Order: sequence, then C-alpha cells, then structure tokens
Amino acid sequence: MKITSKYILKEHVGPLVFALSALTSLLLLNYVAKKFGDLVGKGLPVRAIVEFFALSIPFTIAMTLPMAILVATLHAFSRLASENEITAYKASGVSMHRLVAPVLVAAMGFTVFMIWFNDQVLPRTNHQLATLTGDISRKKPTVAFKEQIINEVSPGKLYLKAVHIDRATSMMRDVTIYDLSPPQKRRAIHADSGLLELSPDQVDLLLTLYSGSMTEVSLQEPGRLQRNFFRTDFIKVRGVGNNFENESPDSAYKSDREMTVCELQDRVGRSARTRDSTWKMLYRYDRKFALTVQPTVFRPGLGAWYCRALTAVGIKTAAAATVPQDTVKKPATVTTAPPQDTTKKPATAIAAPPQDTAKSPAPATAAPQDSAALAAPTPPSMPHPAGMPPNYGQVVASGDSLSGSTSQILAEGLKIEFGNAANVVDRYSVEIEKKFAIAVACFVFVLLGAPIALRFPRGGVGMTIGVSLAVFGLYYVGLIVGETMADRDYMTPFWSMWTANIILGMIGLVLMVRLGREGTTNRGSETTELLDRARRRVARLVRRRHR
Repeated sequence: MKITSKYILKEHVGPLVFALSALTSLLLLNYVAKKFGDLVGKGLPVRAIVEFFALSIPFTIAMTLPMAILVATLHAFSRLASENEITAYKASGVSMHRLVAPVLVAAMGFTVFMIWFNDQVLPRTNHQLATLTGDISRKKPTVAFKEQIINEVSPGKLYLKAVHIDRATSMMRDVTIYDLSPPQKRRAIHADSGLLELSPDQVDLLLTLYSGSMTEVSLQEPGRLQRNFFRTDFIKVRGVGNNFENESPDSAYKSDREMTVCELQDRVGRSARTRDSTWKMLYRYDRKFALTVQPTVFRPGLGAWYCRALTAVGIKTAAAATVPQDTVKKPATVTTAPPQDTTKKPATAIAAPPQDTAKSPAPATAAPQDSAALAAPTPPSMPHPAGMPPNYGQVVASGDSLSGSTSQILAEGLKIEFGNAANVVDRYSVEIEKKFAIAVACFVFVLLGAPIALRFPRGGVGMTIGVSLAVFGLYYVGLIVGETMADRDYMTPFWSMWTANIILGMIGLVLMVRLGREGTTNRGSETTELLDRARRRVARLVRRRHR
C-alpha cells in the first residue's frame, strides 16, 4: 500500500506545481499592472522595484495555494478515473477511501504549513512591503497620493486632498489642504489648482497653489474665523524626502495584516477591556444609547488557544507591536508662507456662528484621531477620549455631578472611544480567524474535490475548471462578505470567516460517505445516469396524472 500512496501523491505533484505557478502568476500580473505605472519612471533604483514585487508574492501565495490544491485534486483523480486506473484498484479490492486517505494526510500537512506561513512569514513580508512603500512615498510623494481621498503629507500636521492628480506633470485640480501645524489654530486651504514637486536637493516638498482661499480658526476663540484670498500661495514641507533609504522594519507601526496571531490576540484583549470599561462609563451618561450598543461578553477564540499551545511547547510568543516613544521619528516641519505676503485681497475678520466654525476643522482632525485610536488604544483602567480635559478620568471616577452640557460632551467622547475600541476588536478578531480559515481551506478543498472527481470520471479538464471556478467564487466571495459583515458587527468574527469552510466541508463529508456507491459505467458519466433517472421519474409522474 505504500507504493499505492506514493503513486497517488506523485500524480498530484505536477498539477499542483502547475496550478500554483499559473494562479500566482495571474494574480501577481494583475497586481503588477496596477502598480507598475506608479513605480517605473519615478527615478527609483531597479533593486527597489524588484524588491517591491518580490515582497508581493507571499500574500498572493496565501490565496492561491488552496486554489492550486483543489485544481490538483480534481485533475489527478479525474485522470485516474478516466483511464480506468480507479476501476483496476476497485477490482484489486482497494477501497476509494483508502485511495483518498494519503491525499487527505498531505492536505493536513499543507494546513499546518499554511498556519505557520500565515502567522510568521506573511506578516513579516507585509510589514517589509509597507515599509518599502513608505520609503518610496518619501522619495516620490506622488506615488502614494491618491485622488479624492485625504492623504497624509506630514504625520499629524498636514493633510491633502485633490480631485485629480496628473502623474506626468504633478499638477493637481480642486485642492484642499488641512494644516494642523499651528498649535493654537486650525487652517484649511482651498485652491483651484496646484503644483506638487520636490526641492532641488530632494529634501523638502513644495506645494504651489493657485486661485484659492485660506480659512483660519483660533482654538482660543472658536467663534471667530479669518479668511484670506490669494492668487498664488506657497507651502514648504521640510524633510519629506531625501535619498532613497530603507528603514528598519521594526521601527514602524504595524497594521493588522502585519501582525502575528499572538500580537493580534494581545491587541484584541486590551481593546476589549477598553471597550467594556468605556461602555460602563457611557451607560452613566447616555443609558439609552449604551443599551443599543451593549457589547457581548468577550471570549478568547482560536488565537488564544493557539498562543497557549505555542507557550506550552516552549515557543516564545511576540508581544503586540507598538512603537516606543523614544524611537518615533519627528514628523516633517510644515512651513506656510505668511498670508500677508501671498494674499492679494485680505478679508476682514468676521464673526461666525459657533456651529459653523466647529465644522471647519472637522475634516482635518478626523483622520489623525482615527489612526491614533487604532495605533495605540488607551489603557483600559482609564480611557481618555480625544478632546477631553486632562482631569477627565478623575471626574468620571469620582461620580461628581456634572452640568448638562458637560455630561453631553463626556458622552460624545465616550461614544468615540467605544466605537474605536469595538472596531479594533472586530477587525483584529476577523484577521485572526482568517489566518486559520484560509489554512484549513487546504484540507476542505481536498475533502470536497476528491469525491467530485471520482463521481464524475468523464468530466475531464472542463469539469476541473468549472468546479474550481465555482468553488473559488463561492469561497472567496463568502470571505469578503463575511469580513464586511463582521467589521460592521452584523456577524461574529468566527462565523463570518468559517461559514464557507463549514458549508463546503459538510458537502465534502456527505460526498465522502457516499464514495464507493457510484453508479458510473464505461458507457457514460454519472451525470448522464442521473439525468436519465430524472427523466424516467418525470415520465412516470406524467403517466400517473393522465390515468
């Protein structure tokens, strides 16, 4: 039987290598087509471009390996059945389950490999790719800038939005800039067009704006604003780009797809404690709203068990990825030309209603608040929502009576803090479950593919392609829909990621149990026999009704 097992596995090697290479190449070419124009012709070294696409291969393999295993299983067993080798094994007394067993064992090995790959290799390569992308964006900012979204030019200080960006000339149309660099002011600049370029020494970013206005609001006097109109305005952002240099991967912040399972699990646990403690305080100030968003009891999932298993076998797990304060680089300096030098028609300071001025700086502060909340959740012992006074924790903890307006402000801050913490819990929990679900798909696809190939031996390449496309479409659409629903808190992370595996796995188990009861003959496939039986049943029903 060892010879039979080796022979069955050998039949899968060729189709597996071919399918993995073909599928990975197709997805990678699609990714290259999207990014190639942004990288070539920007003055980047060839090494950087090659490294960029080399680091893009691992996350492509994470998606294509389960696909390749399904294609290899369908093709190998379909070929064995079509050439009557399966019939010869049956005549020799070898059961179908015995022929499928070595492939299932190999699929289990691929599952274990994919768990390690998704937990260790994929986060590291994703982090290196993110670091490399950041290095490229510092050398050529237009590579990273996207149209019609708010782009971070200087971390925490300057944000830019342009309706259209001409990559060839670096010209922008309908430009909006949110400047947070003045400590006591918020500044919004609108311009019809602008030019984006680097200084001759490739160090500073130069923004030249045409035909626009600059609106300033003082934080000390939010009821007043000042608006200046200009024909030409200059903004210099110092220290944005210099020579192309790679940074240490460990010095940058990690997103959810750049963390290992244990790093994600640690972040989920801390954010869940922050979410629950914030909800308890929110219940005191806005009970009606709190009851509508009451969180479920946090229970550790697969990530916690996995990290405990690693600890039990003596493997050291990594702590959550954070950036020490002393290693964070200082953001680039933003220098804006004085309004009196560039302003052609200064406008007199006018009084504005408080509600209008409150809306003006909102776009500038929305992005940094969200990113800060995701990057470093506040300690669960005393959450401190953005914009709250320094003694916020003492006020809430002491239970002192508050005025209606103060209580409303605190409730709004708690809502923001609760929403950010809940979003982190859902998003990071989904990422944990996804790492395991995609790995287990290697086993599920073999469990489903082997019986289908053996039950339809005359299907050939058409059956392999058709079944593969159908399963791929259902599975990955299920993952995308499940991830979206889990992020919006419509489903739990577990069910959102594992529903597709459970459904396909149950179908595979049913087919596996029925394996060996085929009605296939040399005269045709079982599909033909099923259609014949269906026609005969319909004919009998019609005859009974006419009697």
